[in-house]
Amino acid sequence: MANVTEEQVKAALATVKEPTLGRDLVALDMIKDIKMCSGLVTFTVELANPAYRLDRKNLIKDECVKVVGALDGVESVKVSITSKVQSAHDPSQKKFAPDVKNFIVVASGKGGVGKSTVSMNLAVALSRTGAKVGLMDADIYGPSVPLMTGVSGKPTLKDDKMQPIHKFGLKLMSIGFVLEPGQAVVWRGPMVHGAVQQFLTQVEWGELDYLIIDMPPGTGDAQLTIVQSVPLTGAVIVSTPQAIALLDAHKAVKMFSDTKAPILGIVENMSYYECKKCGERENIFDTGGARQAADELGVPFLGEIPIYPDIRIATDAGQPIMAGDDTEHPAFQAFTTIAENVATEVAKRNVVKGPPKILPVVGGAIEV
Repeated sequence: MANVTEEQVKAALATVKEPTLGRDLVALDMIKDIKMCSGLVTFTVELANPAYRLDRKNLIKDECVKVVGALDGVESVKVSITSKVQSAHDPSQKKFAPDVKNFIVVASGKGGVGKSTVSMNLAVALSRTGAKVGLMDADIYGPSVPLMTGVSGKPTLKDDKMQPIHKFGLKLMSIGFVLEPGQAVVWRGPMVHGAVQQFLTQVEWGELDYLIIDMPPGTGDAQLTIVQSVPLTGAVIVSTPQAIALLDAHKAVKMFSDTKAPILGIVENMSYYECKKCGERENIFDTGGARQAADELGVPFLGEIPIYPDIRIATDAGQPIMAGDDTEHPAFQAFTTIAENVATEVAKRNVVKGPPKILPVVGGAIEV
């Protein structure tokens, strides 16, 4: 019986594609620790997306076992599936937070579309995959992270750095942790700019795979501070389906276009309401508009979130629905899908290199 070589194993695995990235596992450098002993071949597949669904992981695993098991001299195959999030930028080139691999902003052109709820549940969903995640509340005038997490403590200082609050497996920072309860923020632009800069440069974020930045609505000082200061991996745009919200979402897209920040995709929140008693579906704010906008702009549609009272109830109670145990709840499933799609788009940008595509929009261009 012939002895199989590492080169033969790699050649076999080069026929297995990572389905979301469109290239083979060997070319993507995802095959690690190949070992051979008495007809047994073991190796690890290190995916770039920690949010990969189990069924997709199993498909990759089964295909690897099939192609390697077909080699002459192989009696059995053992495959381990792990993940490692890649960094969007060279850490040595960062002016701050060098151990944060990916900065992702969640933005909207207007308030009231559920952007903060999406930010929180996206962050928790990514954390549940085993990724290291932080959530920065950049909405200086209307901070919501303290309410959504049920946290009222103040951050401590260590070596002149603010230490983030820990909850739900996340590292958290918000102006709401600093202010007294009920205190209003009546600041002009330079003070807002300073607060955002402080959260970026003077918080000990440590090692993170993703730092989710919950942007304030609109396109003002805080937004410009972030997009001009942070090496963004990309932006997630949240909109409801109705025309006026989509119009404002286009404004948010235009802002990122002007600052050369990539768009990871669009989320449609409040997509529809389904009556619990009769099952009838009501398109309260219309439906499908965000998907259509994504198609028109040529950017990914990341998913839709119907109107579920349970989302509001959980958020108001300081217990986001993604932090709960009801994994079969439709809202849990919706946020899980969005997290997987966001992580996929990040992996595409970090692992599969290529020139950006420029899409025309009114008054500018958008880099995707």
